[in-house]
Amino acid sequence: MITRREFVTSNAAVLALGTLGALGGPAWAQTFSVLELEAKGPLDDIPLGSASAPVTIIEYASMTCPHCAAFEVGVYPKLKEKYIDTGKVRFIMRLFPTPPVQLSAAAYMLARCGGPDKFYPLIETLFQQQQKWVVQNPIPPLLAIAKQAGFTQESFDACINDKAQLNKIQQVWNTASSKFQVDSTPTFFINGQKFAGEMPIEQFDKAIEQYIKG
Repeated sequence: MITRREFVTSNAAVLALGTLGALGGPAWAQTFSVLELEAKGPLDDIPLGSASAPVTIIEYASMTCPHCAAFEVGVYPKLKEKYIDTGKVRFIMRLFPTPPVQLSAAAYMLARCGGPDKFYPLIETLFQQQQKWVVQNPIPPLLAIAKQAGFTQESFDACINDKAQLNKIQQVWNTASSKFQVDSTPTFFINGQKFAGEMPIEQFDKAIEQYIKG
């Protein structure tokens, strides 16, 4: 279990992070309450897509997870073009940090600090360049990415050392783990149906189409 101590973030702590650890597994389905899943949490969700979409997909991902990066690069563009951009799916990404948890949290906080308009573009960039910053010394490549999005050294440091936001990430993790039985990344909830592990676009098609037929 991730402890509060593991979530303490400082430049020194991030610099001392170890190697990548990530979780993944075969997809399976289990149903949870949509109302509970979409209830307001400690961190405001940043939805993408129409608020009136018939399908809501919530992804729990870790920024340091290679399976999550593979989804972002290989599947998400197809999902966005086919369903999100056409008003059929409302998409929400939440963090479920896996080791090294401090680095996963720091990268996610950078995306949030960029503001709602830059959140998903930054998430996309961070996943696309994951191999560049999930390294022994992640600060320089993360700072380089952040500066391209308009951060200064000062705003970068303030963001990744935001203990209040870090505590909220811990709360999101606790709820996902205890209430929604999330234990690997990526995990998707499609109108409450839980799917754990990497999924091809064809599996998303099958899960989504049942809600938009007719």
